[in-house]
Amino acid sequence: MMAESSQIAADSLQEEHNYLQQLGARVRDARTRLGLSRKALAGKSSVSERYLAQLESGQGNISILLLRQVAAALDCPLTELLSERDGHPIELTLLIQYLEKLSPKKLLQAKAILSSAFGEPDPQSRRNRIALIGLRGAGKSTLGRRLAGSLGVPFVELDDEIERESGIPSSEIFSLYGQQAYRRFEKRCLERIIEHHEQVVIAAGGGLVTEAPTYELLRSACYTVWIKASAEEHMQRVIAQGDMRPITGREEAMADLRRILAERNDLYGLADAVIDTSNKTVDASQEELQNMYNIST
Repeated sequence: MMAESSQIAADSLQEEHNYLQQLGARVRDARTRLGLSRKALAGKSSVSERYLAQLESGQGNISILLLRQVAAALDCPLTELLSERDGHPIELTLLIQYLEKLSPKKLLQAKAILSSAFGEPDPQSRRNRIALIGLRGAGKSTLGRRLAGSLGVPFVELDDEIERESGIPSSEIFSLYGQQAYRRFEKRCLERIIEHHEQVVIAAGGGLVTEAPTYELLRSACYTVWIKASAEEHMQRVIAQGDMRPITGREEAMADLRRILAERNDLYGLADAVIDTSNKTVDASQEELQNMYNIST
């Protein structure tokens, strides 16, 4: 019996720890989306940097847990107890319930529709951070490095940051720990880049757009540009980079590439701008990207 009680207590402590970790992550995500440093948030909220650091690291005040227990006892969402409004209109409650059932892809599409209909923050407010998205072989690294050089700002390859964070090649993260682990590294690295760079050019991984929270973070903090190319161009450039895997079973590889492009077309299409590099020299694509940025600023 004592062993069982000890296990229950240990499980309860672990559950509380997990909750505080999640709460800290949500606070950190919200701060990063606004492009605020912890010091800036401390000044804006009149809360000490030390407490914010504790909160974001999952060491929040125990009163949060007590309030959560009260909410659970009342069978009431904690957000309702914390809300400063008298209550949500029934329409809003129903809308939230509907949105919660959508897939990540459809959720991004819904946000785009709402933003188009009712407006969203001016993308020019995000112009100091430029994020290039698209599949491998489109030209993100080459064009991103050139654009950063011309602007005199840092260039960051997100995949390189992930490898530096994990200490192993990206391919090994996938094989050893799986895709979800890679996505966690990806989001954490992106948060750090946004926090430490007010001006930067970022080359994002091709699959980032499939992870809704990470893509939303990127789009809310950066001016996003889809570096686009045809399936044939992608294939040729990947082979030119020395990756000979597409040579084996080329027809199957090309079919997979076309399928991925089709599946991600709507997600990539949510970017603020598009540069099509198909049948263009690097210099021509760079000039178009530079002109696009000059116009956007």
